[in-house]
Amino acid sequence: MSGGFGRLYRGETTFNFVGRRRWGFTFSLVLFLISILSLYNRGLNLGIDFEGGVAWEVPSTSLNIDQARAVLDGNGIPTADAKIQTLNGNTGQSIRLQVGEQTPEVQVKVQNELAAAAGVTPQDVSVAAVSSSWGRTITEKALRALIIFFGVVSLYIAWRFEWKMAFSAIVAMAHDVLLSVGIYSVTGFSVTPATVIAFLTILGFSLYDTIVVFDKVHENTNRYSSSRVSYGDITNISMNQVLMRSINTSVAAILPVLSLLVLGSWILGVVALEDFALALLVGMLLGAYSSIYIATPLLAVLKQREPKYRPLIGQLSLGADMLRVAGIVPISSSAKVVTTASIAQTLEPGREKVTVASALTHPPRPRKKRSRG
Repeated sequence: MSGGFGRLYRGETTFNFVGRRRWGFTFSLVLFLISILSLYNRGLNLGIDFEGGVAWEVPSTSLNIDQARAVLDGNGIPTADAKIQTLNGNTGQSIRLQVGEQTPEVQVKVQNELAAAAGVTPQDVSVAAVSSSWGRTITEKALRALIIFFGVVSLYIAWRFEWKMAFSAIVAMAHDVLLSVGIYSVTGFSVTPATVIAFLTILGFSLYDTIVVFDKVHENTNRYSSSRVSYGDITNISMNQVLMRSINTSVAAILPVLSLLVLGSWILGVVALEDFALALLVGMLLGAYSSIYIATPLLAVLKQREPKYRPLIGQLSLGADMLRVAGIVPISSSAKVVTTASIAQTLEPGREKVTVASALTHPPRPRKKRSRG
């Protein structure tokens, strides 16, 4: 297998990840600022499980959104903050209305009026009421689980590798969570308990991809421990060696999630899968990105300031030099082929020019005289 893909498959690429780390840091910083501004101005589109309230779901065979909004207005429920959306399911289309907390009497009255407007029985209109305190409980437990997860992971990586790798991995995972939340704020996607579960799930994927790279970095650090090789070179070589593995891992994980989102939710209409699959897709894409452009370059920045590597800061082997440091000697098309026709050379001034013929020939040995007996 030749060409660029063949080099990628064999781990013989020479991408300068460390030298271009500022591009990755800048891109993430811009996304982070956008996320902070969006969270400050728009906040999150929290589902009923977090905000509390009442949700009705009614078949929309003969009911449209304007009629559903009129039912809410008729019962004194403000429609400005109401969330009304059309859902596609196995049984057909339905309309879902979500508002703030209401009294049981209002819930029943709206249920009956929606059923009459849609031409169905009240039993066909589902009602779900959730207290806001339940949503706060979910949030607190999710944050507690996140903190415990970060703590356990930090201790393990620090024990297995070192604390600088643990710090870089935690920064990368926090980067994935914060940007995922920011994307949900910018796009207005609804945040549900399934979204929170998906966020906790993607942390494992992000950590796995980072550990794959860190393990190769750790291996090459021991390999070059007795050589004067900069930590930037060690990092670049390691990332290029496992680049194909990271791509394969990411693609193998993202394709099932993408099919779950497109086929299961958007085509087959299983709306319950959308929140979970969408959060997984966003998180996995960010996890694959952060392991390459955030975690490992950040580790290189921290490690190259150690006394052993400080004199070599800024020393990066690029292209063919990187391959030679990695122990891969590329065959250059411009390499000269040495033949007997090019052996002729000129020695120091005043010396005789030696040619191939004179160098390879010698006077014949004298024949040994045979004694006569």
